[in-house]
Amino acid sequence: MGNIVDYFVQNPAHLFYTITGVCLVLELGVLGMSGPLLFVALGSLLTGIAISLGLVNGWEMAILSLGILTAISALLLWKPFKRFQNAAVVPDTSSDMIGRVLPVSQVVTRDQGAVSYSGIEWQARLKEEANSVAVGDRVRVLAVDGSLLLVQAE
Repeated sequence: MGNIVDYFVQNPAHLFYTITGVCLVLELGVLGMSGPLLFVALGSLLTGIAISLGLVNGWEMAILSLGILTAISALLLWKPFKRFQNAAVVPDTSSDMIGRVLPVSQVVTRDQGAVSYSGIEWQARLKEEANSVAVGDRVRVLAVDGSLLLVQAE
């Protein structure tokens, strides 16, 4: 154990590279890209590079550099990473009814209504802010909640 400590005391940049690797493994393997350790890894990598280039000397400056670079990377990259994470919204495929366009058999409002599909009357409600859809008009199924179809005017 003493050999490892001595090695990192003599090679502080390698310590920060090791911290980078550990943070990335934990972030990707355990946390699933939720963010916090990714910024620590980036700050640690940049600190290790700064030490290797001779821009940072001494443990106090290295720790200060790690904190500042982590904070800067979090401030600059938080919103882009959140946008990236939320970009992969998967369409709802929980029912084969979703996306179908169906004829209205009873006036559909936000509270009541019915549509016809495959010879069966299905309860339907408007999901969005529309007043009503008249009999004979068509609606698109947006979601299925049990036997209730949430629809929008087509």
